[in-house]
Amino acid sequence: MGKFSAFKLPLKSLPAGSHDFDYRLDKEFFLNMESSDIRDGSIDVHATVNNKGQYFDLNFEIKGEVTLLCDRCLDEMQWPIDTVYHIAVKYGQNFNDDSDDLLVIPESDSYLNVAYMIYDTIALNIPIKHVHPLGKCNRAMSSLLRKHRATAIGDDEMQDDIIDDEIFDGYDTVDDSAATFQEPADPRWNELKKLTDNI
Repeated sequence: MGKFSAFKLPLKSLPAGSHDFDYRLDKEFFLNMESSDIRDGSIDVHATVNNKGQYFDLNFEIKGEVTLLCDRCLDEMQWPIDTVYHIAVKYGQNFNDDSDDLLVIPESDSYLNVAYMIYDTIALNIPIKHVHPLGKCNRAMSSLLRKHRATAIGDDEMQDDIIDDEIFDGYDTVDDSAATFQEPADPRWNELKKLTDNI
C-alpha cells in the first residue's frame, strides 16, 4: 500500500452526481511529503466531487493549522490554514496540467490521487517568511541575534542597523496589550521619492 493510496479518488467508478470525501492530515502526511517547512499539522479536508458526465468538478475545503519554524528565533509556531481549491478534471488522450482550472488525465487512469493537490494548496497559503507575532519570539534567541550581528561600516548600513535594533527592541519588549508596532520607513525610499517629485 502506497503512502498516499487513501487519497485516490475512484473517478471512473463514480456515478453521476455529487460525492463527498473527507481526509485528516497529520504529522505523518507532511513527513511523507518530505516537507521542509511544515513540521506538523492538524488539517481537515472536505472534498466534493461532482460527476457531470463530460468532466468532474472537484472542490476542496481545507481547514486547520500547521506547525512551522519561526525564521527569526527557530521556535515552533502555529499557522492557521483556511482555504478552498477548485479544479475541473476530464479524461483525454494524454496527461495535461497546463491550465490552472482544468486537469486532463489519460483514459487509462481509473483513479486520481489528490494528495499533492491538497499539499500544494496548503503550501501556497504559508507565507515565504514566517515569524511569530509581535512579542512572541524566543527572547533568548532574539538577544543572541542582536549580539552576534555584523557591525556596520557605512552610514547607510549604520542606519539600517539602527532600524533593525528598533524592530528587535519592539519585538522583545512589547506585551500583548501594547499598541500595534509601526515598522520605521527605510530612509532610502525618501531619497527615491524626491527624484520622482522632480519629474
